[in-house]
Amino acid sequence: MEAPGWHGGRKRMKSAPLAIPSGTAAAAVGGSEPTSRVHWPILQMWSPQQGGVAALGGAGSGAGKPRRPPSPRGSPGPAPSPRGGRIGRYLLKAGAAQECDRLRICSWAPAAAPAPPTAGTERTRERSRTCLGGAQHRGGRQEGNKGSGTSSSALEPTSLSEPPVTGLCLPRMDMWTALLFLQALLLPSLADGATPALRFVAVGDWGGVPNAPFHTAREMANAKEIARTVQILGADFILSLGDNFYFTGVQDVNDKRFQETFEDVFSDRSLRNVPWYVLAGNHDHLGNVSAQIAYSKISKRWNFPSPFYRLRFKIPRTNVSVAIFMLDTVTLCGNSDDFLSQQPERPRDVKLARTQLSWLKKQLAAAREDYVLVAGHYPVWSIAEHGPTHCLVKQLRPLLATYRVTAYLCGHDHNLQYLQDENGVGYVLSGAGNFMDPSKRHQRKVPNGYLRFHYGTEDSLGGFAYVEISSKEMTVTYIEASGKSLFKTSLPRRARP
Repeated sequence: MEAPGWHGGRKRMKSAPLAIPSGTAAAAVGGSEPTSRVHWPILQMWSPQQGGVAALGGAGSGAGKPRRPPSPRGSPGPAPSPRGGRIGRYLLKAGAAQECDRLRICSWAPAAAPAPPTAGTERTRERSRTCLGGAQHRGGRQEGNKGSGTSSSALEPTSLSEPPVTGLCLPRMDMWTALLFLQALLLPSLADGATPALRFVAVGDWGGVPNAPFHTAREMANAKEIARTVQILGADFILSLGDNFYFTGVQDVNDKRFQETFEDVFSDRSLRNVPWYVLAGNHDHLGNVSAQIAYSKISKRWNFPSPFYRLRFKIPRTNVSVAIFMLDTVTLCGNSDDFLSQQPERPRDVKLARTQLSWLKKQLAAAREDYVLVAGHYPVWSIAEHGPTHCLVKQLRPLLATYRVTAYLCGHDHNLQYLQDENGVGYVLSGAGNFMDPSKRHQRKVPNGYLRFHYGTEDSLGGFAYVEISSKEMTVTYIEASGKSLFKTSLPRRARP
């Protein structure tokens, strides 16, 4: 079970297992404990209907354990709340307090151990807590709210060595609003404990339609889920894998499709400052690719400097580097007609095709990065409608093996696939940004054992790939636009040449 839109957490969090099909490379999306101790906030839902407070997250002194108000003498007391615990579980456990009357967000601070009691003195617990609205709490009593029927002592520390707590008491709100509030409050305080990594979304074939409203329901659903993923998990950039504008690209740099299919759709606040790195697909080449390149000077997010180019990144606080080579596979192999031939026949400009291939070969030979990725629109391997691209199997695949490329990312077929060859090269196909196609017509054209994952359910809202690269490994998680994590795999950091 997982809360909508939640895919686990950053490496600093631990999460409950997700419902992922058997046979996947990993059974859960999540990470390891932080390497250094931090003071985690404690999230508590007060619910009279549930009979107490469910602690929804925290670590350290008493954190992550359910608290409940004291019962009158002789009464059995309320049943214990469900076990809360790790931050990554707070969304999962919050369901226990669906009808919460108020939400308390309490943050523990370190405190010195109390002095031992002396003879004749009574041990007391003087704790002060300030709630939104100014109510003061002392010794388990809420001043100015007598007779309320709910004891504030439920939130008092159970040990004298526990530090004071400051809480916000919010009015009744629906669960989703409460969780969004918690998310916004929590994530900045946890940032220092994050595992250094490069994170990005890879999405292809997202380019709407050429008639009003110039986008599809799937594109909108993907944009919404990408925004939620970026807000929760973070992303340094978005990799666009081609077919950015259906069905015939754009005409010039002032084409309204830039606004109506891109800017207005991917408009969530969490995406406004996330750069896009773009390459062209076969449908883009039916229009003006030069206009898409020129749009880089107009949009602060759109980055498309030339038909093929190199990106280089360094993982923060490490010496680990990542190179991504962005290709124009249409220039390399030729265009294809989706309704006649599934295969590109030949490049329109043979000299330009040779120039690009020669450039890639020299770049890969010289690459000393810890992770090397290549991205293009056409797939090398695919079991779906278009199948393997013969041109790339012949010309690109040998380079990927020879130069120990970590992975090749692409779109073109309208589904999600992961394949891996005998050399360990991963093939990430993410072409479900706008359409979904369940076809497996080329399954026999792919070598046995290569296919690890395929998702093309026709009534699905589509999806995308979320990539996280750390100093140890590169993980790829396929996420459906509904918020469900479908499959996760990992690829090792390559050995230095």
